[in-house]
Parts: sequence; C-alpha cells; structure tokens
Amino acid sequence: MKAKFSVLLRSTLIYAPAIFLTRISALLLLIIATRLIDQTEYGLLTLVVTVGEMTDVAVTNWLRIALLRLGGKGEISRGSLWLAARVLAATTLVAFVISIVASTLIVPERWMEFALAVCTYLVVGAVGRYALTVLQMQQRHTAYSLLEFVRAILQLLLPIGAIALFHDSFLMVSLASSLAVFIAGCAALWLALGRTVAGPSRFTYGELFALGVPLIITALVGFGLNNAERVILKVFYDAGSVAIFAAAYSLARQPIDMVANAINTGAFPEMVSRFDRQGPAAAAQFLSQLMALMMRLCLPIAALLTALGHDITALVLPADYQGHVGALFPIIAVSVLFGNLTSFVFENVIHAHKRNWLLIGLMAPGSVATIGLSLLLIPAYAEIGAALALAGGSLVTLIASVVVSHRLTPVPVPWASIGLSALVAVATGVVAALASAALGDVWPVFKLAAGGFAGGVMFLGLNSLLHPVETRRFAGMVRSRLGIA
Repeated sequence: MKAKFSVLLRSTLIYAPAIFLTRISALLLLIIATRLIDQTEYGLLTLVVTVGEMTDVAVTNWLRIALLRLGGKGEISRGSLWLAARVLAATTLVAFVISIVASTLIVPERWMEFALAVCTYLVVGAVGRYALTVLQMQQRHTAYSLLEFVRAILQLLLPIGAIALFHDSFLMVSLASSLAVFIAGCAALWLALGRTVAGPSRFTYGELFALGVPLIITALVGFGLNNAERVILKVFYDAGSVAIFAAAYSLARQPIDMVANAINTGAFPEMVSRFDRQGPAAAAQFLSQLMALMMRLCLPIAALLTALGHDITALVLPADYQGHVGALFPIIAVSVLFGNLTSFVFENVIHAHKRNWLLIGLMAPGSVATIGLSLLLIPAYAEIGAALALAGGSLVTLIASVVVSHRLTPVPVPWASIGLSALVAVATGVVAALASAALGDVWPVFKLAAGGFAGGVMFLGLNSLLHPVETRRFAGMVRSRLGIA
C-alpha cells in the first residue's frame, strides 16, 4: 500500500510543475484579457476553446488513450507512430467539417472568423497532443515538463502581444495562442521522433479503431457534458454571458484540475501496467489510492474556492464580470470534482479492460441530463442555471461510471480517508473564511492572502496530524525534487 502511494506522490511531483505552469499561464491571460478586450470578444474567444475542446476530444484525446494502451512504454517503433499519425490526419479533416458547421450555428454573425480560429486550434492541438503522448510513452518526464513550461510562457506572451497589436479581435488572440501551441508542439515532436526505433507497428488499424471508435462515439454522445451549457447560454443570451460564466469556470476549475491532472498524468500508464502485469485487483487497489490522494488534495481546494470566491473575483476580474461569479464557484467546484472522479478513477477501469464501448452508455445519461437541465434552467437563471446544469450532468455521469465500472472490476472506495479529507476541507474553508472576514473592508488582495494563509496552515497542520507518515514521505520527495539536502 505504501509503495503504491509513493508511486502516486512521485508521479504527481513529476508532472505538477508543467501542469501548474500551464494553469497559471491561463489564469494570468484571463486576468489580462478580461481587462483589455471587449466582453463580447472575450466571450467569443472562450467559445472557440469550447467548440475546439468538444471536437478535440473526438479528434486527438481518443488517440492519446489508444496509444498509451497499445503502443507500450520505452522504445517506441516508428511503424506505430506513422500508423497513428495517418489516422490523426484523417480525423482532423473530419473535425474541420464538423467545426465549420458548428460555427455557422453557434456564431452565425461571424462564422468565418470563428471557423478559422477553431480549425487552427484543432490542427495545432493535434500536433501538440500527439507529440506529448509519444514523450509520455517514452517515459521522458523532464522533456514533457520542460515543453509544457515553454508552451505556458508562449501562450501568455503571444496572445498579450496580439491584444496590444490588434485590440478587440478574438480571432487574432486565438491565432496567437494557437501559434504558441504549434511552436511547443513542433519542438516536442522533434524531440520525440529522435528517440524512436525502426520497426513495424505494434498494433493494427483494427486494434486502434477497436479502442478508438467507442471513444469517438462517446465524445459525440457526451456533447452535453463537454461545455454544451456555454453554447446554450449563447443561444439564450449573448457572448457576454458566456464570458462571465467562462471566467468563473476557469477560476474555479483550474486549481482542482491542476492537482487532479498532475496525479493522473503519470498514474494512468502505471495503472495500465499494473493491470497487465498483476491483474485487475492490483489496478483497482492502485485506483483506490489515487482516489484517496485526489480527494485529500482537491476537497480542501474546493473549500478554499468556496470560502474565498468573492475575494478572488474582486481581485482578478473587472467590475462588469463580478456579479454572480462568486456564487458560481462552489457549484462549479463540485462539478469539477465529480468529473475528475469519473475520468481519472472509474473510466480508467473501462480503459484498462479495453471495453471502451461501455463509455457510450456511461456518457449518454449525463449528456442528456446536462442538456435538459440547461434548457430548463438557463432561460430563467442564466449563468447560475448553466452551472447547476453542469453539476447535475456531472453527478449523473459519476453515478453511471460507478455502476458500469463495478461490473468489470470494483474499485474499493476509501470511505474513511474521504471522510477525513472532508473534515479537513471543512476546517480549511471555515478558517479561511473567518480570516478573510476578520480584516473587514480592505483591499481584496489582503483578504485573500490572509484567508489563503490561514486555510493553508490549517490544511497542512491537520494532514500532518492525520497522515504523519505520508506527510514526511511527501516532504522528502519535495526536497529531493528541489535538490534540498
């Protein structure tokens, strides 16, 4: 058990810096862009990412999972990568058609600009995701982190430059962001291909599509869970409403997603390896530890976001964005927690068993729930309705994922650990809220600093008392990564 937990902590520390920097870059760009470009333009910019992400799930994300599952680790054959690249090129062309049609429906008034931005997003995203997946297969963690660092810096600097040069133009800001991804992706591709070996593909088109087609259909069925609430919000209101919701979603999502992705990025290949070498039971125990660690770190973050939501928005967003943004934080935080548990724990069971067709039935109820709740709640409650619809759909999907994965390999739920983590989270949030309120009417930066410091001390102190062995091990790993004696 301790060995498994050490693997998870080591994996988290390896990938955390890269993921942390990309999230910080996105946060800084949010702060700057909301102040320098028109709210409608920022709303259109977020819709480009929304439509791009929804399409990208079907274009490249499935290929990443399939390659990690079939391509092996260490020495990767050029035959495997060439086969995957041909499939990626074909699916990207299909995505172009889908994105152009979507552009005419979602943003009919400026569909040509919008379609250009989305298509560019898809091309550079495919290159970048493909290259980073190969590096991950090769176990080149340092190179992966370094290139993500480069991408984070470029995705901050180039869009800011575009804003300075072109002012209110979502298209130019989006193209600048895509250029940053393309530069980092090409560098990653050059590094990755330099370490490949000659040889035929380890898998066939049939095996690749056997894993991939269910994921593509799942992406289409799961349309409602992948930012559909923003599209519906645009239909009932305008791009300005989308900008407000997207700003709240980004602020509430980034801290939780940063930690959860850092845990999962290295844990997924390890889980698959354990499944193949030791069997389903070993993989299930590993996922149980992953769930415990995720809740231990993410629940307190959600509590801090809830306690300090109004201080955060007052500090980082202009006045015309604030409104209901603080109230959106707890709803979005809960939905992100549901989504991460679904994706990184229970769906991984299905990926390990190569039973990806089951994902279609898993995603359908949540997608229907999100779309239905969006149509019901958004007309009356606008951004609050969108957040509630997202949370409802995420909960339905989580329940479905638990039921489906349990029939393959039950993942032991660490109830005791989650209960302790919940108590720590509540204490962390309460202390943070009290510390912020004690300062009264001062600048938000001081309230946020006081609340964050008090909550952080409470979190670290309680974890040291409740988990002394893991705390010492984690501190040792941090010192080792930082080169501290």
